[in-house]
Amino acid sequence: MENHLTFATQLALQTGQLLRDSFRKTGLHTQYKADHTIVTEADLAADELISRAIHEQYPDEGLLSEELQPETMQLNNAVWVVDPLDGTTNFSLGLPVWGVSIARLVTGWPETTALYFPMLDELYTARRGEGSTFNNVPLHLKPEMADQPATFFACCSRTHRRYHITIPYKTRILGSAAYNFCLLGRGIALMSFEARAKIWDIAGAWLVVKEAGGEIETWDGSTPFPLLPGVDYQKRSFPVLAAQSPGLLAQARTHIQPKENPITPIA
Repeated sequence: MENHLTFATQLALQTGQLLRDSFRKTGLHTQYKADHTIVTEADLAADELISRAIHEQYPDEGLLSEELQPETMQLNNAVWVVDPLDGTTNFSLGLPVWGVSIARLVTGWPETTALYFPMLDELYTARRGEGSTFNNVPLHLKPEMADQPATFFACCSRTHRRYHITIPYKTRILGSAAYNFCLLGRGIALMSFEARAKIWDIAGAWLVVKEAGGEIETWDGSTPFPLLPGVDYQKRSFPVLAAQSPGLLAQARTHIQPKENPITPIA
Protein backbone atom coordinates (compact mmCIF):
# COMPACT_ATOMS: atom_id res chain seq x y z
CA MET A 1 0.00 0.00 0.00
CA GLU A 2 2.93 2.34 0.70
CA ASN A 3 4.12 1.93 -2.87
CA HIS A 4 0.66 2.83 -4.19
CA LEU A 5 0.57 6.04 -2.16
CA THR A 6 4.11 6.98 -3.17
CA PHE A 7 3.28 6.32 -6.81
CA ALA A 8 0.03 8.32 -6.66
CA THR A 9 1.75 11.22 -4.88
CA GLN A 10 4.66 11.42 -7.29
CA LEU A 11 2.32 11.18 -10.27
CA ALA A 12 0.07 13.93 -8.90
CA LEU A 13 3.09 16.19 -8.40
CA GLN A 14 4.43 15.42 -11.86
CA THR A 15 1.03 16.11 -13.46
CA GLY A 16 0.73 19.30 -11.45
CA GLN A 17 4.03 20.51 -12.91
CA LEU A 18 2.83 19.78 -16.45
CA LEU A 19 -0.37 21.75 -15.82
CA ARG A 20 1.49 24.60 -14.14
CA ASP A 21 3.63 24.97 -17.26
CA SER A 22 0.44 25.40 -19.35
CA PHE A 23 -1.35 27.71 -16.92
CA ARG A 24 -2.15 31.22 -18.19
CA LYS A 25 -0.73 30.43 -21.63
CA THR A 26 -2.47 32.27 -24.45
CA GLY A 27 -4.02 30.27 -27.26
CA LEU A 28 -4.85 27.26 -25.11
CA HIS A 29 -7.53 25.32 -27.01
CA THR A 30 -10.82 24.92 -25.14
CA GLN A 31 -13.96 23.09 -26.20
CA TYR A 32 -17.33 22.05 -24.76
CA LYS A 33 -18.16 18.42 -24.03
CA ALA A 34 -21.61 16.85 -24.43
CA ASP A 35 -22.57 17.73 -20.85
CA HIS A 36 -21.70 21.41 -21.47
CA THR A 37 -18.59 21.27 -19.27
CA ILE A 38 -15.36 22.44 -20.84
CA VAL A 39 -12.17 20.58 -21.58
CA THR A 40 -8.80 22.07 -22.53
CA GLU A 41 -5.81 20.56 -24.27
CA ALA A 42 -4.12 20.69 -20.85
CA ASP A 43 -6.79 18.32 -19.45
CA LEU A 44 -6.07 15.88 -22.24
CA ALA A 45 -2.30 16.11 -21.87
CA ALA A 46 -2.56 15.53 -18.12
CA ASP A 47 -4.91 12.60 -18.66
CA GLU A 48 -2.51 11.04 -21.15
CA LEU A 49 0.43 11.39 -18.74
CA ILE A 50 -1.50 9.80 -15.86
CA SER A 51 -3.02 7.03 -17.98
CA ARG A 52 0.33 6.05 -19.46
CA ALA A 53 2.02 5.95 -16.05
CA ILE A 54 -0.71 3.80 -14.48
CA HIS A 55 -0.82 1.37 -17.41
CA GLU A 56 2.96 0.98 -17.31
CA GLN A 57 3.20 0.54 -13.54
CA TYR A 58 -0.02 -1.43 -12.95
CA PRO A 59 -1.02 -3.01 -16.28
CA ASP A 60 -3.54 -5.37 -14.67
CA GLU A 61 -5.49 -2.63 -12.87
CA GLY A 62 -8.41 -0.64 -14.24
CA LEU A 63 -8.57 3.06 -15.02
CA LEU A 64 -11.52 5.45 -15.00
CA SER A 65 -10.96 9.16 -15.60
CA GLU A 66 -13.01 12.21 -16.50
CA GLU A 67 -11.63 12.05 -20.02
CA LEU A 68 -11.64 8.24 -20.34
CA GLN A 69 -14.76 6.08 -19.91
CA PRO A 70 -13.97 2.44 -20.74
CA GLU A 71 -16.68 0.45 -22.49
CA THR A 72 -16.24 -2.32 -19.95
CA MET A 73 -14.67 -2.16 -16.53
CA GLN A 74 -13.61 -5.24 -14.62
CA LEU A 75 -13.60 -4.83 -10.87
CA ASN A 76 -11.71 -8.00 -10.02
CA ASN A 77 -8.60 -5.90 -9.55
CA ALA A 78 -8.07 -2.37 -8.30
CA VAL A 79 -9.36 0.59 -10.30
CA TRP A 80 -7.73 4.00 -10.47
CA VAL A 81 -10.22 6.88 -10.60
CA VAL A 82 -8.65 10.06 -11.89
CA ASP A 83 -9.54 13.69 -12.44
CA PRO A 84 -6.53 15.05 -14.34
CA LEU A 85 -7.71 18.64 -13.88
CA ASP A 86 -10.39 19.40 -11.32
CA GLY A 87 -11.41 23.02 -11.76
CA THR A 88 -11.02 23.29 -15.53
CA THR A 89 -13.08 26.49 -15.74
CA ASN A 90 -10.84 28.15 -13.16
CA PHE A 91 -7.78 26.95 -15.07
CA SER A 92 -9.08 28.32 -18.38
CA LEU A 93 -9.88 31.69 -16.79
CA GLY A 94 -6.50 32.06 -15.10
CA LEU A 95 -7.80 31.45 -11.58
CA PRO A 96 -5.38 29.46 -9.37
CA VAL A 97 -7.82 27.04 -7.65
CA TRP A 98 -7.50 23.79 -9.59
CA GLY A 99 -5.72 20.51 -9.12
CA VAL A 100 -5.11 16.84 -9.81
CA SER A 101 -6.95 13.97 -8.10
CA ILE A 102 -5.67 10.39 -8.27
CA ALA A 103 -7.42 7.67 -6.26
CA ARG A 104 -6.99 3.91 -6.18
CA LEU A 105 -10.13 1.92 -5.35
CA VAL A 106 -10.08 -1.67 -4.10
CA THR A 107 -13.27 -3.75 -4.21
CA GLY A 108 -14.95 -0.55 -5.37
CA TRP A 109 -13.97 1.61 -2.35
CA PRO A 110 -11.36 4.39 -2.10
CA GLU A 111 -8.18 2.91 -0.65
CA THR A 112 -5.41 5.37 -1.47
CA THR A 113 -5.43 8.91 -2.80
CA ALA A 114 -3.25 11.91 -3.62
CA LEU A 115 -4.57 15.33 -4.61
CA TYR A 116 -2.30 18.20 -5.57
CA PHE A 117 -3.20 21.85 -6.17
CA PRO A 118 -0.07 23.24 -7.85
CA MET A 119 -0.63 27.01 -7.74
CA LEU A 120 -1.42 26.76 -4.03
CA ASP A 121 1.31 24.14 -3.43
CA GLU A 122 -1.14 22.04 -1.41
CA LEU A 123 -0.83 18.25 -1.31
CA TYR A 124 -3.48 16.04 0.30
CA THR A 125 -3.03 12.29 0.76
CA ALA A 126 -4.99 9.55 2.49
CA ARG A 127 -5.02 5.79 3.00
CA ARG A 128 -8.05 3.91 4.25
CA GLY A 129 -7.74 3.22 7.96
CA GLU A 130 -4.45 5.15 8.25
CA GLY A 131 -5.49 8.79 8.19
CA SER A 132 -5.08 11.72 5.84
CA THR A 133 -2.48 14.47 5.56
CA PHE A 134 -2.05 18.03 4.30
CA ASN A 135 1.49 18.72 3.09
CA ASN A 136 2.59 15.65 5.09
CA VAL A 137 0.97 16.89 8.34
CA PRO A 138 -1.78 14.58 9.72
CA LEU A 139 -5.33 15.93 9.60
CA HIS A 140 -7.57 15.49 12.63
CA LEU A 141 -10.94 17.24 12.78
CA LYS A 142 -11.95 18.15 16.33
CA PRO A 143 -15.39 19.15 17.67
CA GLU A 144 -14.18 22.56 18.80
CA MET A 145 -13.28 23.46 15.22
CA ALA A 146 -16.99 23.98 14.56
CA ASP A 147 -17.01 26.88 17.05
CA GLN A 148 -14.42 28.96 15.24
CA PRO A 149 -15.81 32.42 14.36
CA ALA A 150 -14.44 32.50 10.79
CA THR A 151 -15.76 29.57 8.78
CA PHE A 152 -17.83 29.01 5.68
CA PHE A 153 -20.09 26.75 3.62
CA ALA A 154 -18.37 25.61 0.42
CA CYS A 155 -20.54 24.67 -2.54
CA CYS A 156 -20.64 24.49 -6.33
CA SER A 157 -22.23 26.99 -8.72
CA ARG A 158 -25.16 24.61 -9.32
CA THR A 159 -26.15 24.54 -5.64
CA HIS A 160 -28.20 27.74 -5.56
CA ARG A 161 -29.74 27.00 -8.97
CA ARG A 162 -31.11 23.66 -7.81
CA TYR A 163 -31.61 24.00 -4.05
CA HIS A 164 -33.03 26.41 -1.51
CA ILE A 165 -30.11 27.10 0.83
CA THR A 166 -30.65 28.57 4.28
CA ILE A 167 -27.36 27.54 5.88
CA PRO A 168 -26.41 30.30 8.37
CA TYR A 169 -22.78 30.62 7.33
CA LYS A 170 -20.92 32.57 4.68
CA THR A 171 -20.87 30.85 1.31
CA ARG A 172 -17.81 30.34 -0.85
CA ILE A 173 -17.87 28.99 -4.41
CA LEU A 174 -14.27 28.13 -5.23
CA GLY A 175 -14.77 26.21 -8.47
CA SER A 176 -13.22 22.85 -7.53
CA ALA A 177 -15.24 20.08 -5.93
CA ALA A 178 -12.16 18.22 -4.74
CA TYR A 179 -10.69 21.36 -3.19
CA ASN A 180 -13.93 22.20 -1.36
CA PHE A 181 -13.91 18.79 0.35
CA CYS A 182 -10.20 18.97 1.10
CA LEU A 183 -10.75 22.31 2.85
CA LEU A 184 -13.38 20.62 4.97
CA GLY A 185 -10.88 17.89 5.84
CA ARG A 186 -8.50 20.62 6.99
CA GLY A 187 -11.17 22.14 9.24
CA ILE A 188 -11.42 25.36 7.21
CA ALA A 189 -14.82 24.78 5.59
CA LEU A 190 -17.55 23.82 8.03
CA MET A 191 -19.83 22.20 5.46
CA SER A 192 -19.50 21.43 1.77
CA PHE A 193 -22.06 20.51 -0.89
CA GLU A 194 -21.71 19.52 -4.53
CA ALA A 195 -25.03 19.32 -6.36
CA ARG A 196 -23.91 17.09 -9.23
CA ALA A 197 -20.51 15.63 -8.48
CA LYS A 198 -18.98 12.99 -10.73
CA ILE A 199 -17.19 9.96 -9.35
CA TRP A 200 -13.77 11.42 -10.28
CA ASP A 201 -14.64 14.65 -8.45
CA ILE A 202 -15.15 12.85 -5.17
CA ALA A 203 -13.20 9.56 -5.13
CA GLY A 204 -10.03 11.09 -3.73
CA ALA A 205 -11.48 13.87 -1.57
CA TRP A 206 -14.07 11.49 -0.08
CA LEU A 207 -11.24 9.49 1.49
CA VAL A 208 -9.48 12.63 2.73
CA VAL A 209 -12.63 13.75 4.56
CA LYS A 210 -13.35 10.32 6.05
CA GLU A 211 -9.80 9.76 7.24
CA ALA A 212 -9.63 13.24 8.77
CA GLY A 213 -12.67 12.37 10.91
CA GLY A 214 -15.29 14.24 8.90
CA GLU A 215 -18.69 13.11 7.65
CA ILE A 216 -19.50 12.72 3.96
CA GLU A 217 -22.45 11.12 2.18
CA THR A 218 -24.88 11.72 -0.66
CA TRP A 219 -27.82 14.02 -0.07
CA ASP A 220 -30.31 11.68 -1.77
CA GLY A 221 -29.09 8.30 -0.48
CA SER A 222 -27.48 7.28 -3.77
CA THR A 223 -24.33 5.19 -3.53
CA PRO A 224 -21.18 6.25 -5.40
CA PHE A 225 -19.31 3.41 -3.70
CA PRO A 226 -18.69 0.62 -4.29
CA LEU A 227 -17.88 1.29 -7.92
CA LEU A 228 -20.01 -0.91 -10.17
CA PRO A 229 -19.29 -2.47 -13.57
CA GLY A 230 -21.51 -1.54 -16.48
CA VAL A 231 -22.26 1.98 -15.20
CA ASP A 232 -21.63 4.94 -17.50
CA TYR A 233 -20.11 7.28 -14.96
CA GLN A 234 -19.99 10.09 -17.51
CA LYS A 235 -23.79 10.21 -17.18
CA ARG A 236 -23.99 9.48 -13.44
CA SER A 237 -23.74 12.27 -10.88
CA PHE A 238 -24.20 12.45 -7.12
CA PRO A 239 -25.31 15.25 -4.77
CA VAL A 240 -22.62 15.03 -2.09
CA LEU A 241 -22.78 16.65 1.34
CA ALA A 242 -19.96 16.79 3.89
CA ALA A 243 -19.54 18.36 7.32
CA GLN A 244 -17.07 18.38 10.16
CA SER A 245 -19.33 16.38 12.51
CA PRO A 246 -22.53 14.27 12.48
CA GLY A 247 -24.44 17.10 14.14
CA LEU A 248 -23.37 19.60 11.51
CA LEU A 249 -24.23 17.13 8.76
CA ALA A 250 -27.76 16.78 10.16
CA GLN A 251 -28.03 20.57 10.44
CA ALA A 252 -26.94 21.01 6.84
CA ARG A 253 -29.59 18.58 5.63
CA THR A 254 -32.38 20.69 7.14
CA HIS A 255 -31.07 23.79 5.35
CA ILE A 256 -30.71 22.27 1.87
CA GLN A 257 -33.98 21.62 0.04
CA PRO A 258 -34.48 21.00 -3.71
CA LYS A 259 -36.28 23.57 -5.81
CA GLU A 260 -39.38 22.53 -7.74
CA ASN A 261 -38.17 24.45 -10.80
CA PRO A 262 -34.38 24.54 -10.79
CA ILE A 263 -32.69 27.21 -12.88
CA THR A 264 -31.13 25.95 -16.10
CA PRO A 265 -27.80 27.69 -16.76
CA ILE A 266 -26.92 29.17 -20.13
CA ALA A 267 -24.61 26.74 -21.96
